[in-house]
Amino acid sequence: MPTLARFYGIVIRMYFLGSEHNPPHVHAIYGEDTAAFSIRTGDIIDGDFPKRAADMVGEWISLNREDLIKMWETQEFKKLDPLS
Repeated sequence: MPTLARFYGIVIRMYFLGSEHNPPHVHAIYGEDTAAFSIRTGDIIDGDFPKRAADMVGEWISLNREDLIKMWETQEFKKLDPLS
């Protein structure tokens, strides 16, 4: 699973497998917590995540939504800037 970004101890990844499609999402890991976040809304769609970390992931998704959707559709991986 390619790593798209790392920031504040959070790792953002995306699967590139046909079985992983729909809805478009990224996986976030923070310590022992993991969650899948919708690219379209930034909301958690599976798993548990601390509120503050989830808010940062949601903000990062909103800043990178266009690139994330393009990656999801083309399956062409690229690193994205971390949240600063």
